[in-house]
Amino acid sequence: MEILKIILQVVLGITSVLLTLLILLHKGKGGGMSDMFGGGMTSSMGSSGVAERNLNRITIILGLIWGAVIIGLALLLRFNIEA
Repeated sequence: MEILKIILQVVLGITSVLLTLLILLHKGKGGGMSDMFGGGMTSSMGSSGVAERNLNRITIILGLIWGAVIIGLALLLRFNIEA
């Protein structure tokens, strides 16, 4: 089970970085941090509706994978499963 724990930790690291990057790619809704860093000026150059929907889907799927990995690691640590 040690190898499973290592695999889950690697997947957790990769999904955490990817999730952070995908969240930063989302278009700002205005009035927040995105406008402060220039997000409001690029409203005419924003992504299309299809690209935004696909970005949302990928972000949600990656978030679900991240959550499942967290739960899996917690269960491994809680029950201290060793073969």
